[in-house]
Order: sequence, then structure tokens, then C-alpha cells
Amino acid sequence: MKTSINTEIERLAPWFHNLHLPDGSQTAPDHDLGDFPRFKWEQINPVLPQNLRGWQALDIGCNAGFYSIELAKRGAQVTAIDIDPHYLRQARWAASIYGLERQIEFHQLPIYQLAHWDRKFDLIWFMGVLYHLRYPLLALDIVRQRARGLMVFQSLTSPGEQVLDIENDYSLHQREVLVAEGWPRMSFIEHRLAGDPTNWWAPNHACVEALLRSSGFQDIRRLDHEIYLCRATEEAEKAWFMPEYDSAVTALAKISTQDH
Repeated sequence: MKTSINTEIERLAPWFHNLHLPDGSQTAPDHDLGDFPRFKWEQINPVLPQNLRGWQALDIGCNAGFYSIELAKRGAQVTAIDIDPHYLRQARWAASIYGLERQIEFHQLPIYQLAHWDRKFDLIWFMGVLYHLRYPLLALDIVRQRARGLMVFQSLTSPGEQVLDIENDYSLHQREVLVAEGWPRMSFIEHRLAGDPTNWWAPNHACVEALLRSSGFQDIRRLDHEIYLCRATEEAEKAWFMPEYDSAVTALAKISTQDH
């Protein structure tokens, strides 16, 4: 049995998630980042309910399914999306090895297509995705429309821990505040970072919190470096920018129809 599993691990390589399979096999034991993403899970694990039965969870950018599997182990019904068919093949196989294929539903889907869903989720897992997106705030607004509870969020960030006490309004003559230490700032990466052309953005800590608030999340808690827990607010559905949001997602629907 172990030989068969090792053969499948090799067939489905390369792996970005190091999964610890039930027989003791690992999918990427020599990962450059260490035991990834288990060490990130251990930073989040203590604040999550141990029993997630009855919860609907959405894992955005599920990769090989590490987080989807951990949430399903706790009883959640998980919907997992990714744009990469290679990762989804890995995730479906891993879910079957754990006997969780009925608890995890996989879709090859870009995040923007979530705008056309009418489902709501008790827990959204949004880790390692935002900075790869060309339109990050639109994506975050779309995610908010799918949220009715908690969200675990993680992004690549730029250096800077300070958070400036921001006033509600500034005049055009006060623009120097925009370059002050602790102002919410997101660095744009025109070419590549770590050799990856999809690494577009690196928000600082203040910007992460501001992005979450502006999209309708509250009770923002920083769990560890780059990892946040927050909760959706009802007020976001009545925000002043909703006409612009509706226009954007209507355009997405037209593009999707043309593509098919």
C-alpha cells in the first residue's frame, strides 16, 4: 500500500503542499520552506473551533488541499477552488486517501467567478492568494459577498509594523500624510518577485487591516506574521461603492459568457 502511495506522490509531483498522509508518507518532505504549510496551520489552529460540524467552508486557492483536508477533518463541508488543474488533481487524490472526498467539493475556478455564486460560507480560507491577483480589492469585495462569518486571511507583505492613527478626511494640501510611516501602503511589483510574475502586490501591515475594513470585515486580529482572523459585517452590503461593484461583476459575467 505504501509503495502504491509513493508511486502516486511521484506521479503527481511537483508538490507545493507537504501533506502528511495517513500511512506516514509525505508529499514534499524536502520543501524549501520547511514543513509547509503545516507550520502555518499550527499558528492558526488554536483559535479555530475544534468541531466544525454544520459549517460551510470555502478554501480559495486550495493548492494540494492541506487546509481543506484539515477543515474537513473537523467536520466542515468544504468547497475548494483553484485555477491550476495540477493542484486540483493532487487535492482530489489526497482527499480520497483521507476518505474525505464526500466532504470536499473541488472546482477549477478563478476567484472573480465567485461573484456569480449565491452561496454564503461560515468560514472563508483566503491565504496566499491576494498578492497574486491583478485586481485585489475587487477580489476582496467579491469574497466579502460570500462571507457570513469568519475569514482567515494571509498575504505576502512589505516591511513595516507601524499603524498610523488615520483621520476620517484630509484636504488636498495634506497629502504629505500619504508618505508618513504607518500609512496604509501597497507596493506594486511591475516585474517579478522571487521569480514569479504573478507576485503583483505587497501591502504593509496597516494596509492589510485597511483593506479588510474597507471590504466589510471587522474584529480583525493578527494571529502571526502576515496571518489575520476577521469577521464579516452586514454593513458592507449597503456600502457606497456597491454600484461600482455591481458594474464590475456584471462585466465579468459578460466576459464569462463570451468565453463559453
